Amino acid sequence: MTHQRNYSMDVGALARVEGEGGLRVVVQDGSVSDVALNIYEPPRFFEAFLVGRHFREVPDITARICGICPVAYQMSSCAAIEAALDVEVSEQVNALRRLLYCGEWLQSHALHIYFLHAPDFFGCQDAVELASLSPSAAEAVKRGLALKRVGNQLMEVVGGRSVHPVNVQVGGFYKAPAPGALRTLKAPLQQALAASLETVEWVSRFEFPDIEGDYVFVALQDPARGRYPIEGGRVASSSGLDLTPAQFAEVAVEEHVERSSALHCRLYGRVPYLTGPLARYALNSGTLSPLAREAASRAGLAIGGACRNPFRSIVVRALELVVACEDALRTIEEYEPPSPPAAVVPPGPEPGPGTLDVVAGAGATEAPRGLLLHRYEIGPGGLIKRARIVPPTAQNQLAIESDLREVAECGLDLPTEELTRRAEVAVRNHDPCISCAAHFLDVKVERRP
Repeated sequence: MTHQRNYSMDVGALARVEGEGGLRVVVQDGSVSDVALNIYEPPRFFEAFLVGRHFREVPDITARICGICPVAYQMSSCAAIEAALDVEVSEQVNALRRLLYCGEWLQSHALHIYFLHAPDFFGCQDAVELASLSPSAAEAVKRGLALKRVGNQLMEVVGGRSVHPVNVQVGGFYKAPAPGALRTLKAPLQQALAASLETVEWVSRFEFPDIEGDYVFVALQDPARGRYPIEGGRVASSSGLDLTPAQFAEVAVEEHVERSSALHCRLYGRVPYLTGPLARYALNSGTLSPLAREAASRAGLAIGGACRNPFRSIVVRALELVVACEDALRTIEEYEPPSPPAAVVPPGPEPGPGTLDVVAGAGATEAPRGLLLHRYEIGPGGLIKRARIVPPTAQNQLAIESDLREVAECGLDLPTEELTRRAEVAVRNHDPCISCAAHFLDVKVERRP
């Protein structure tokens, strides 16, 4: 197209979104003057719903926040409540929690890679069109379905069902699965591990724009166990943070902006940052197994380094499929049913001389899309007095907008249709939520005189 010095690109609404959102890019005098990812998602009031409820209800209520990441919400809420009440769970319970979380990583990452993100790299509208391109493309989509199915099976056996598991409680589980039930998952997981390695190789061959983000990475680290973070650890950053979840809750400052109903989160209220696969890899690649290290090296990922190209996040997600499969197989091989399946949990603070009327605790785990922070204040009778939930989307939105600006500035000479497509992909790179990772609706371009 003839290069236009002044125009705006508006995406009026995001399709398949829980709520409403839009994208606007304004070009003034031949450069990008404004970029905004506007989220108009209606308030869902989950934090308000929790106030006055008993803390034992929280894992089941928060699981309903997301149909794709219910385990993340359950695990973060349990961690926060257990911290508030000084509850320590056994290593067997921790292992079973990690196993359940591996199931969620498998199903979520497989869904994102094969059905929401990969079609972008083939110029397809969806996975159905992708599967129609060739026999090899059809096999790839089948591989994605098989991976998601194994994740579902794992969540069913450990969590009771594949969506909104019902076996999780504060302190552990209602019932520990029998060793024989877990052993039935070994063969499917071994097949999933092979499929995950194929996935890493497949996505590493995609063509990626040469763009890098100047990110401050934030993710959990688990130095005590020396393993890739999923269900717990300390909050670390590429800028040197090393905090407990409670300390992180103090420095992760959210604010409301007029153009969006989604809160924006900054470190100390000043520094935007990024969570998710790129952050986890940058801060934890040294903990990968030999098999995962080899897969990463073949895919062009540096061990001990960072991947700053957001379009290559799909490669890191694929590598995390390998992590989840290996961890699940190891846990099943070493599994000892926790007895009892849950730790004893006190009823909550009771008023009286020398006691606290309210106790507080924070917990953080790694949802597939990034760090998920919960903080609760619990009053007499075990009732929630205050709740705070900081999802990955709130933490990543400013980084996504920064990516959009970079994409727009590097693509000013592209046709509007192609620039819009790249902007859509820039959003999907980080998979901020299942609905935001879907496709945009009609695009309207206004050219200024």
